[in-house]
Amino acid sequence: MKKNKGLDCAHCGNMACSYAPGEKKPPPFCPSLNEIDVLADARKVYDEDPELKQLSLAAARTEAGGYNKDPRVKEVMEYARRIGAEHIGIACCKGTQREARLAQDIFTAGGFRVSSVVCKVGSFNKEEAGLTDDEKVRPGQFEALCNPVAQAKLLAKAGTQLNVVIGLCVGHDSLFFRYSEAPATVLVAKDRVTGHNPAAPLYTSHSYYKRLKER
Repeated sequence: MKKNKGLDCAHCGNMACSYAPGEKKPPPFCPSLNEIDVLADARKVYDEDPELKQLSLAAARTEAGGYNKDPRVKEVMEYARRIGAEHIGIACCKGTQREARLAQDIFTAGGFRVSSVVCKVGSFNKEEAGLTDDEKVRPGQFEALCNPVAQAKLLAKAGTQLNVVIGLCVGHDSLFFRYSEAPATVLVAKDRVTGHNPAAPLYTSHSYYKRLKER
């Protein structure tokens, strides 16, 4: 087995993995060549875990059904139907409550039962969690700590079958995913500066946002 020089798929030039076996030669650093055991273990999971297999097939069918046609909010509903989810949970930030309300109305119109929980639910003072006053967004004022763990637990108690993240902050979304009992997906990735379009700085990292590449 070749020595693993690290995972660097972002710089792959031919994406051999998306073609039929043998049709394209993968680059020397490709995991398909260097991580055969890991990939074999991963492959077995699809056959050994019926729930995961169902989720995987539903994702593939949703991709094919709405490819270049359906917006993500419709794809979320189609995915929910394919996995048999009738109850959708929304975990939102207080800053994206409007987006959450619009999404909830759309999901409800689509025939789903919807439960939504905002990030500040059951919150407590950031200083109680160990944050110092100068580390707050607005020092000298009370600031409530976001509570994604509570969001996940409340949605679990409500019995949601698919959870949708709408605008949770970086890190808060990580905590929510860790504690979500139902499968979870993202509808809105929060980016206050770009109007929730986090890809914009990537596309302009050679110009307007070139400072992001400075060490």
